[in-house]
Amino acid sequence: MPRVFLCDFDGTVAPSDIGAAFARAFSPGGLAERPDFLARWTRGEMGHRELTRAQCEVMTVSEDRALAFTRDFAIDPAFAPFVRAARARGDEVTVVSEGFEFYVGDQLARAGLADVSFSANRLRFAGDRLTPEFSDGGCGSCGNCKGRHVRDWRARRFTTVLIGDGLSDRCGAREADVVYARRDLLAWCRGEGLAATPFDSFADLLAAAA
Repeated sequence: MPRVFLCDFDGTVAPSDIGAAFARAFSPGGLAERPDFLARWTRGEMGHRELTRAQCEVMTVSEDRALAFTRDFAIDPAFAPFVRAARARGDEVTVVSEGFEFYVGDQLARAGLADVSFSANRLRFAGDRLTPEFSDGGCGSCGNCKGRHVRDWRARRFTTVLIGDGLSDRCGAREADVVYARRDLLAWCRGEGLAATPFDSFADLLAAAA
């Protein structure tokens, strides 16, 4: 069976968490990343959909300023070679993100990877006010449930490989055939007794794609 590599974006394809930096930069005193929001989400008391709504309520930024800010970041330079290696073997690579389409798509295009499929939450700008829009389906708690994406690809007869770094990857990790993890996702997988192979960057994953 061919494989599909479902890659988280913030903290994975992009080494920095662009979404978290965006929320801090455009909320008063970094309010959108305040500890009580994040603690509730970490404990599973608040889904990522609810967290994103709460963050957007306290953020103010125009679309132009938002895009200019996110362009200060870049993706892992080893991601493009990883994509080429996977495709050469007949596998697929897709990006699944709880971040926002406006910067995920822009980052991929600027890296010469506009042909890589991706799924993320949408952000509607009205002046400097923000309204998030989410995908249907999935667990109902995530904004863009990675577990749903894993199931969709498996139904297409692909072996599913989830690559991620954070707690927004939990639904995907529960469903995937293979998991590569680092940081919080790796610690969570170990705590849950889920098999996960550690990695540091996409340079480490080139061999897996070959």
